[in-house]
Amino acid sequence: MTLYKSMRFLDLQERDQSESSCRDSARCSPQVITPSGRLLLSTTLAGSPTRHYRPFVSALDPYQLRQEFPILNQEINGKPLVYLDNAATSQKPLCVLDSSRNYYERINSNIHRGVHRLSQAATAAHEAARETIAKHLNVNRPEEIIFTSGTTDSVNLVASSLGRSDQFQKGDEIIVSGLEHHSNTVPWQMLCERLGITLKVIPVLDDGTLDLEAYDALLSERTKLVSVNHVSNAFGTVNNVIHICSQAKKVGALTFIDGAQSVPHFGVDLQSFDCDFYAFSGHKVYGPTGIGILYGRYDLLCKLPPWRGGGEMIKEVTFEKTTYNDPPFKFEAGTPNIEGGIALAAAIDYVNNLGATNIAAHEDALIKRAATILAEIDGITLYGPDDRAGALSFNVEGVHHYDLGTLLDQMGFALRTGHHCCQPLMARFGITGTIRASFAAYNTIEEVEALGKAVEKALMMLR
Repeated sequence: MTLYKSMRFLDLQERDQSESSCRDSARCSPQVITPSGRLLLSTTLAGSPTRHYRPFVSALDPYQLRQEFPILNQEINGKPLVYLDNAATSQKPLCVLDSSRNYYERINSNIHRGVHRLSQAATAAHEAARETIAKHLNVNRPEEIIFTSGTTDSVNLVASSLGRSDQFQKGDEIIVSGLEHHSNTVPWQMLCERLGITLKVIPVLDDGTLDLEAYDALLSERTKLVSVNHVSNAFGTVNNVIHICSQAKKVGALTFIDGAQSVPHFGVDLQSFDCDFYAFSGHKVYGPTGIGILYGRYDLLCKLPPWRGGGEMIKEVTFEKTTYNDPPFKFEAGTPNIEGGIALAAAIDYVNNLGATNIAAHEDALIKRAATILAEIDGITLYGPDDRAGALSFNVEGVHHYDLGTLLDQMGFALRTGHHCCQPLMARFGITGTIRASFAAYNTIEEVEALGKAVEKALMMLR
């Protein structure tokens, strides 16, 4: 038996055992205890999606997976849709769609505030979702998981809270990298302008990786925060966040990791990273839009002030003084995206059922094959290192990326063109943008092969 088949057999065997034990285990019916010690209803009592789902065979069988994604079964301009814009947003499987519908049809209610049955059921489901995500990221406690509207919201939350704390003084320094999405640059720029802090940038080498020697040299006793992405949304570069975090801690700096492009593609173990903050967006990992996660080290969350005021983030309010709630509620003012959190947990369960290792291996095969095919086209430039993840960016000499992307759309291919919210990175390489193909578990080798042929056909019309 080959190594792959052995791993696959063991994975399926473990999953079968897990499903068998789950049927007889109370862990399948998560319970939530209120601060007063009252037991809330389990999510099973609250009601679960009624659609029958067949067991998943393997993440490496995209043809079977595609049956769970209705949106993929359509034509664009008379051509079968080939969706390769997953770095912008991924499509949603039936289990996630049903999770959203189930919430609104069966347990729609506000949470943490009511004693009636629906409120208790919604609260239980929402807090069970927090536990699911905490377990997936391997954090110490569910209270370290904060629901936000997405990665951008998470970065702004931390920047605002840190700016209101005593963490920074004029003359301090924040380090970001030249690979960052605007969302992991602009909030820190705003903080620097407001407090008189200096923003420093880790240079990007010609192969699209970070210059870690230059990074080490940038660190000093003035460095108070280092914020970088785990995976570049533009080039697919996988950054060595373990090195980045460990070096930052040597000078006492906090660390923030943007995981928007990593959580969808491989397993993330925050215990191994030892970062202070980590964020990702639900809509890029088969979940709904408008929901995201911020992980924060609990002792740090306790010290930081809230950044929004209102309901849920308080313990007691008088006109003279307000006492703030404990994390995570201190940072979740107002009615949250309840349905989004529950559906995100369904998406995380979906990923875990497939197996993060299976997804990573499948997508790695896709992206390597795409790079091989595209590299054979005359005049093409591929950006990023050979071991890129999730996304593959390219340009063709003498052809504007927008023109090529428009023709590919006419052939049914959904790719992203432009600067990908990374204008400084584009400037570093002397370009205004690229064409980006980005992958998910439901993409196939046949789609990759078809992309190569479509690019060649489009270039015949453009050259």
